[in-house]
Amino acid sequence: MRNDRIFVRRLAIVVVCVVSLAGACLLAWWQWNRYESASGSWQNLGYVLQWPLFGLFPAFMVWRIRRLRQREDQERAGAGPAEPPTTLPKPRPPQVTDPEPEPDDELAAYNKYLAELNAKEHP
Repeated sequence: MRNDRIFVRRLAIVVVCVVSLAGACLLAWWQWNRYESASGSWQNLGYVLQWPLFGLFPAFMVWRIRRLRQREDQERAGAGPAEPPTTLPKPRPPQVTDPEPEPDDELAAYNKYLAELNAKEHP
């Protein structure tokens, strides 16, 4: 029973991949006809090149997922959990910051000017 479900699922995935590729090729053919027409542009030619790639994307994802699952199965069948590294990186020395910034006369004058303006607006 389980093998039947897996077969049906895989068959459905293959059908989706083939249908998406066929649909994308039809769209590429349509864009090629648009490119050759009087109102065609270089953009249509760009789509002619892009549509087949869009159609191949589902097949690429199936291939990629299958590779990742195989790698995961190999890691599970291996030596179990990975060992922690034997050497740890050296701790960074703490950064020393100035506890109090140096007084800035220009900033103090500007703040005083802003305080005077505020006092004039809001007596």
